[in-house]
Amino acid sequence: MTTERKRLVHEFSQEIHGASAENVGDLLTDYYHADAEWHGPEPINAVEGPDAIADAYWGPLLESFPDLEKNDYILFAGEFEGGEWVCAAGNLVGTFENDWLDIPATGHATWLRYGEFHRVVDGKIAETRLLVDVLDVMRQAGYQFVPALAPEVVIPGPTTQDGVLLDEQDDEASEKTLQVVEGMIDGLHDYEEEGLDGMGLEKFWHEDFMWYGPAGTGTTRGIDGFQEYHQAPFLEAFPDREGGDHVARFAEGNYCASTGWPSVEATHLGDGWMGLPATDEPVGMRVMDFWRREGDKLAENWVLIDKIDLLQQMGVDVFERLRNDQQYF
Repeated sequence: MTTERKRLVHEFSQEIHGASAENVGDLLTDYYHADAEWHGPEPINAVEGPDAIADAYWGPLLESFPDLEKNDYILFAGEFEGGEWVCAAGNLVGTFENDWLDIPATGHATWLRYGEFHRVVDGKIAETRLLVDVLDVMRQAGYQFVPALAPEVVIPGPTTQDGVLLDEQDDEASEKTLQVVEGMIDGLHDYEEEGLDGMGLEKFWHEDFMWYGPAGTGTTRGIDGFQEYHQAPFLEAFPDREGGDHVARFAEGNYCASTGWPSVEATHLGDGWMGLPATDEPVGMRVMDFWRREGDKLAENWVLIDKIDLLQQMGVDVFERLRNDQQYF
């Protein structure tokens, strides 16, 4: 049953390359329940049913990128609180021929990084949670709104090239991966009392692990790079953050993933993160994490955050700035 769920989602990815803005609604009807929930990034957000999903997301996307390919580099399945889920991460790749979400078309090849979670019921998708790094599409189109501290690159798949798990995986390996991730999450909560050194990252992360962050943050290497270019500035901005409020969290083999809507809640209390002064306002963050375990520690972590939604909560309308060509804050 797990294998069938995974193949359903992977086949949909393969079918996208042959779809068009005109016929994608028919494709979605083949894969989705008539009353399926779909939750996407700002400014698309929530819609219901295959026709609405086609009108709000896939149709406009295929109109803008007519030769679009959907390349999963991570895909696996698991259960969470009674739901049967399949998650995937990868890059959508296409030629940016027509404007998308008011982002001016470039005519160039463009990479749209995505993460997604699908809850499958009776052989079809009943719920989708999907994030696309819209801020990075803007960056590739020449609009740099956020001064990232680390390099912003086309995010690669696993260095082991084994992230698409279409076959069944060893249960003991899956349980070990989940335990490592949940232990790491517990350690992150020690920041309030003991600071960065008290979080015990060295117990859970390989010394030279790769952390693939969203646009406006960038990609880091190793514990020192992670702390200097992401974790310390982030925790200074959101010292009271609380995470782990997940819609789904599960592991299979050496891989684990989680998402929440929001997954993290915090108050914006510190200056400087993404170039912004503190607002003293509460925020919620739509987040997806994908991890790869190697031995007893985590070697890679792919992170997506709906930055457009988060910036809007922090008083910045990125799309208004796009329309007015107001770059940097």
